[in-house]
Amino acid sequence: MAAAAAVVTPSGLEDAVSRSHGVGAGEAVVERGPGAAYHMFVVMEDLVEKLKLLRYEEELLRKNNLKPPCRHYFALPTNPGEQFYMFCTLAAWLINKAGRHFEQPQEYDDPNATISNILSELRSFGRSADFPPSKLKSGYGEHVCYVLDCLAEEALKYIGFTWKRPTYPVEELEEETVPEDDAELTLNKMDEEFVEEETDNEENFIDLNVLKAQTYRLDLNESAKQEDILESTTDAAEWSLEVERVLPQLKVTIRTDNKDWRIHVDQMHQHKSGIESALKETKGFLDKLHNEIGRTLEKIGSREKYLNSQLEHLVQEYRAAQAQLSEARERYQQGNGGVTERTRLLSEVTEELEKVKQEMEEKGSSMTDGAPLVKIKQSLTKLKQETVQMDIRIGVVEHTLLQSQLKEKSNMTRDMHATIIPESAMGSY
Repeated sequence: MAAAAAVVTPSGLEDAVSRSHGVGAGEAVVERGPGAAYHMFVVMEDLVEKLKLLRYEEELLRKNNLKPPCRHYFALPTNPGEQFYMFCTLAAWLINKAGRHFEQPQEYDDPNATISNILSELRSFGRSADFPPSKLKSGYGEHVCYVLDCLAEEALKYIGFTWKRPTYPVEELEEETVPEDDAELTLNKMDEEFVEEETDNEENFIDLNVLKAQTYRLDLNESAKQEDILESTTDAAEWSLEVERVLPQLKVTIRTDNKDWRIHVDQMHQHKSGIESALKETKGFLDKLHNEIGRTLEKIGSREKYLNSQLEHLVQEYRAAQAQLSEARERYQQGNGGVTERTRLLSEVTEELEKVKQEMEEKGSSMTDGAPLVKIKQSLTKLKQETVQMDIRIGVVEHTLLQSQLKEKSNMTRDMHATIIPESAMGSY
């Protein structure tokens, strides 16, 4: 883990420095190139490496029984609800790792409140968050990767982690003058040399006279070499020792490349042979199974015909019974309809009979009952009493009226006498 943390590429350092200065998903970028859409994939890969440095697999995933996210988990939409819960869990754990107390969010908490708390903690670290909180509710995207990456950097700062310079291993020089790598040839190099030779041959013009002269010289040289070989005085033991010494250097090893078309062709041939060998075995089993199924179907057909021939009269009887049953059901439906109609008529007649009985009872009770006469007599006596009372009231009113008239008359006479006497008195003076 320490060795992996110590090796950092220059591009990774530039990305880390740019993010530490605030250049991330949260700030507005004036000029966004064509690769800006894929920047969150780079940020997500860096985030995974930082989480591994923080040992999130042992401290978070195993404790909460969570699956480890893939390298592009928060960059691509897969399951928004699951991604949002994973984002809140990782953010809370990173805030706690950075030395701040933050409660672990639950599944049924308010997402808006959780997002606002996470953004407030992010701003408290001095990081900018110039984007709407709704961008984090989806659980994936550029802003989610930016927030988690900033919190991971703060957690690494809190634990005192620093990026070290890369340490390269020291290569030991081999004793042999010719390394084995120079003697090894790959398929790509062979193809390139072959293409270069073809281009060189196409560019050069061939002269027939020159070609004949070259072939004549080659024939002379070969004949001379053959004579030299025949007359050679080299010791066989020394020759074999030299061959054993030079043999490892002359070894040609072709490195296999899974992307090479020759490997694919060999694999296709292997698969073809495997399919053919498996087809021979399975074809026999399938043919046997086909024959058994055919015989079974023939037996089933013959048994069916036999049963139909044996039970034909029972089937006819059953069909006749079914026809009779359908006719009986139709008659029952018709009779049931007539019964319901007659029941309705009976209920109507019964209601009319009840009304007539009630009217007859009322008339009979009124003819034999003396209650009306008693009521009439009582009303007559009451009227008489009321007339007597009215007569008394009328007499009282007449008496009161007479007294008021007499009183008024006396008052008028007194007034008249009072007016006459003063006039006579004034005349005597």
